Amino acid sequence: MYRLLFNLVFVRMSPERAHELAFGLIRFVGRVPVLRRVIARLAGSPAGGEVRTLGRTFPAPFGLAAGFDKNALAVEGLTMLGFGFVEVGTVTAYAQPGNDAPRLWRVIEQQALRNRMGFNNEGSAVVAGHLRTLRSTAAGRALIVGVNIGKTKVTPPQDAAADYAMSAGRLAPYADYLVVNVSSPNTPGLRDLQSVDALRPILVATREAADAATTSAGRPPVPLLVKIAPDLSDDDVDAIADLATELELDGVVAVNTTISHPFGEGGLSGPPLLARGLDVVARLRTRLGPDPVIIGVGGISEPADALEYLANGATLVQGYTGLIYRGPFWAAHINRALAGDAVRRTVRGS
Repeated sequence: MYRLLFNLVFVRMSPERAHELAFGLIRFVGRVPVLRRVIARLAGSPAGGEVRTLGRTFPAPFGLAAGFDKNALAVEGLTMLGFGFVEVGTVTAYAQPGNDAPRLWRVIEQQALRNRMGFNNEGSAVVAGHLRTLRSTAAGRALIVGVNIGKTKVTPPQDAAADYAMSAGRLAPYADYLVVNVSSPNTPGLRDLQSVDALRPILVATREAADAATTSAGRPPVPLLVKIAPDLSDDDVDAIADLATELELDGVVAVNTTISHPFGEGGLSGPPLLARGLDVVARLRTRLGPDPVIIGVGGISEPADALEYLANGATLVQGYTGLIYRGPFWAAHINRALAGDAVRRTVRGS
């Protein structure tokens, strides 16, 4: 049914307009308790798939990657669809409109998306207000929400650490984990911040600001991760892993969109990322050892893709593009398969 709707309706719209309509519907239904409960019963995470990590129990290992809900407005609706957790953002210190349209394209033959959105968001102060409202209820506090933060476009590179720290200070009290995004290809110069010398002061400042904010709020420190690009060399992946170990980061998110494609400007997401994403996750696990969290993301379309990420060392997995091509119950389908696999492995090992 969804595939027919996609082919007859959504492909006739611009991708960004289709996103706005779908997002609005998910947000609306998620805020109507009766409707939310009905859909959640259909798409809810089954028992047996829980993952204990980052100080929380994730109801399911497959979550929504950053980029879909940039301003933390539809967390309830997205969780309703079966995602075990939702990563909002990317959020910048100051509001910005992003790049000029067109800035989002479908690559239908590969079930991929290409974007040059440019971190369009309402800014960390406004998003913090949205999260404060979400966390004001018991139901909202029960949801697992990661917050992805990036550099404001107009902030010069030498001031990047302060820019990230401002966002962290505002958002940390409401986040289950924070992700420092230095890997989007759509903010000029951002990926240059992945060099160890540039990244170290950003991570240190972000950690200090987040810890100060959570202490003031009477909360334990929020876990801090860094998100990296698939286009890094293996040596650069190793260097970031070593920096994460040095600074005692809680983990790494791998990978962001790729610029290694023939379709024009912007980053590509979807199935073309799968092979490199798996390679990076496996390399990180070897370098980091067994304890730090690795969130594997990139190219997950089917349960088998998510299982392969987990087999390669991922602690949790995420997706986004598959929601566009596979429909609203895509996450529920994957999490049910992962839960079933976990139960089967438990039975075999007992």
